[in-house]
Formats: sequence, C-alpha cells, structure tokens
Amino acid sequence: MEMDGPLDFESEDPLLSSPVSLKKRKKIIGLDDLLTDHYKDKCKLVEKESKQAKKKKKYDSDDEDFGKEAVVSQVVDECQNKMNQLGGEEDTSIWGLNVFGEQKPPPALQSPELKNCYLLQTFLNNEVNSLVNLTVEKGEAFLEGLLVNGWLSTLVSVTNRVEKPLAIWTFNLMLYSSREELSTSACDFWRDIMLTTNEVNQQHLRIEWFPTYAQLGEALETYGYRFECSLKPGFVHNGSGRGGPPQNIRAWIKFVTVCCQTKMRKHIFTSSEVERLAEAVLCLFLDRQFRGVTVLLCECLQSLVRYFTDEDWKACCDNIAKTLVSRIPMDLNCLRAVECISGVDQRSKYLRSTVAYQILLIFFENEATNEEEVLRVLTSMTVKDKSCDLFKLYIYLVLTENWLVGSRMLDGKPLICEMWGLFLRKCSCQIASTDLRSYASKVRNKASYILQSSFEE
Repeated sequence: MEMDGPLDFESEDPLLSSPVSLKKRKKIIGLDDLLTDHYKDKCKLVEKESKQAKKKKKYDSDDEDFGKEAVVSQVVDECQNKMNQLGGEEDTSIWGLNVFGEQKPPPALQSPELKNCYLLQTFLNNEVNSLVNLTVEKGEAFLEGLLVNGWLSTLVSVTNRVEKPLAIWTFNLMLYSSREELSTSACDFWRDIMLTTNEVNQQHLRIEWFPTYAQLGEALETYGYRFECSLKPGFVHNGSGRGGPPQNIRAWIKFVTVCCQTKMRKHIFTSSEVERLAEAVLCLFLDRQFRGVTVLLCECLQSLVRYFTDEDWKACCDNIAKTLVSRIPMDLNCLRAVECISGVDQRSKYLRSTVAYQILLIFFENEATNEEEVLRVLTSMTVKDKSCDLFKLYIYLVLTENWLVGSRMLDGKPLICEMWGLFLRKCSCQIASTDLRSYASKVRNKASYILQSSFEE
C-alpha cells in the first residue's frame, strides 16, 4: 500500500474519480472583431493597389504629373477666392487725411536789433571779453551757443528780464529754424521762462514781448496748414512748394501746450482763439504722418481743454465740435476724430460725446434734428436685410456709444436708454453668426460687448 495513494473510500467517490473536462470554450465573435477584420482586409487591398500604382507611375510622363498639380492648384485658388468674397472682413476704407499742403518760405531768422540787446552788451563790455575777443558780428553765434548749452534761460532768470529782441529771435528759431538743435533749444528756453513765472518763491520774470495767436497762425500757414477748406482723404496740394509735415511742428505743439499751462494764460489767448487751436490739433490727429507725435498731441489737447472757464466750456465745446465735423469726411476719419479724444476727465468725455453727436446729426441731417430722432432712425434700421450697409452701421454704433455711454447722457432719460438698448439687441441678436457680410461680426460683437458691459454695471 502506497502512503501517498488515495484511500479506499476516495476511489469510490464519483466526484473525485471522474476526470476534469479540459474542453475549450468557443470564443464569441463580436461586432468589433468583425470591423477589425474588415479594415485589415481593406488596408491590405489599399496597400496592394498602392504598390501597383507605384509600378505604373514609373511609366507615366512628367508632363502628366505637372498637369494634375496645376488643376489641383487652380481649384484651391478658386475656393480660396470665393471664401474671401463671402467672408471677407476687410475695411472698405482707412482713416487718414493730408492736413498740410504746400509750405511757404520761412521768414528771415536774422535779427538786426539783437546786437543792441542789453544781455549781449553786458558781455561785450565785460573785462573777460578781452580774453575771448567777442564782437558784435559774432554776437548772434555767441547767443546761439548759450541757447544750445542751456545758459541763456539761466542768465535771463538772473536778470529777471527777457528783452523783446531776444524773445522775438528765440521764437523765430523755435518755429522756423532748419537746425534741429536750435529749434529744440529755443523751445526749451520758452518753456523755462514761462514756467518760471509759476514759481511762488521766485521773483516775477518780466517778458517784454510775447507771441500771440496771430503769430502761431502765421506759423501754421507757413507750414502749409489748410485752415478753411474741407479735408479730403488722399488730398495732394498741387504746387512747387514743399509738402508737409513741417519739421518744426513738434516745437509748435509743445509751445501751445506750455502757453495753456502757465498761470498767465488768461493774458495770451481768447476763448475763440483756443477753440481754433483745439480744432487744429484735432485735425493733426487725422494725418497719419503725425502718429509719431500722438503723445504730444494728447498732452496739448488736454491743456487746451483745461484752458476754458467753467462758464464758457459747454458753449466753446459745441463750437469746436461743429467746426471740426464740418471739415472731415463721413467715413472712418470721423471715428478717428472721436477716439483721439482719449482723456478720462469729465471735460474730455463731454467733448468726445459732443463730437460724436454732431457727426450723427450730419449722417441723419434729413431725418433727425434731436437726440430722440437720432435713436428712432437707428432703431428703425432692418439689420437682417441684405441691403443694410453694415459698414455704416458699425460707424453709427461706435459713435452712439461714445455719445451716450461716455458722458452719462443716459442718466435720467429712460426713453433714450430704452431705445439704445433696443438698438443694441437688434445688432447683437438679429445678425446671425453665419452671416458672411462684411462687418457683420464686428457689429454683432461690438453690440454684444456693450450689452454685457451694461448688464455687469
């Protein structure tokens, strides 16, 4: 009897004695397996056809390949052109005016009276002059050296006096000199002597001659600025003179800015003269050649706006807006004219609102004469109509936003507020996202943004 063998009763048990069935279960074939086999067979078929095509291609000519590529390229180009025509968002026009035309010859810069200047005579009669041998003929060059080095403003502050010949000479250098260092130094000289009068603890500096608006206007006329005529895009002045922009315009802008910042400004310009200066500065914003001096123009415009008294401000603001909009074309230039008034103070907002409103009145001159009528014209537009000019609608939308929102014109006027909301909803909801007209997405997105901003407030 084996020790490891089964016991007698174990061999008699049918469960223990029966052999274990080792039959494999049949695999269930699912839909995924069928698809996998199908694509494997299809890949093999494609691979086989590709090999046959490569063998056949060896016998094809190069001309046939080039012909096929040309056909494909032509089809792609046609599709691209059609897509550009359907969904093009290109601007139909761009802003930009030629504010300056033909320049005139500048006046003579030599000043015969300069040799009699007390400051120059003091140097000529000084004992130190025996060392430098300064003469009257060299006097102007000597003063130019003092001007460029910054010593001239220091000397006049010591004497507390700016003589008339010296003031006229530096003013002409500032606005007409072709030498940049002289023009810039003369501008710095005038800034120093004008701001010195604002110092409380210093003795008052007496300026014997001061330029007026007439002299500044003559400078603009010499530069070729067109005062009265309407400005047109792409205008080119016919003539033999030089074309703008003028070289000394930076000094002119800086000088006007300082004139409005000094405490003695009330003795310099009248309100009507400041109106014309503000209108000229706003026109400079519309000339693309002046984009490099935008910061100077913004500072100058802010100074001009702050020049007016509270009593004169609203009337003068209306005059500025009416004069400006009568000169500019009704295209993207009018948007530029509004958006260049970038100040966040109340006066800048009011000027921006007034300019936008006056432009809208010109657009609807035969249909609207007041605020409610302007909004009625806007809300009556059928924006879903294919004949609706969405480019002009975009201009109307931006102008109305600057008119109403920026200056708080909606406060206390529920009817205007309701009509403004209705116009925004029409622009944002009735222009579908699948609308491929030019400016469709710009109008829709702009109106939606304004609505969302108003809701958050």
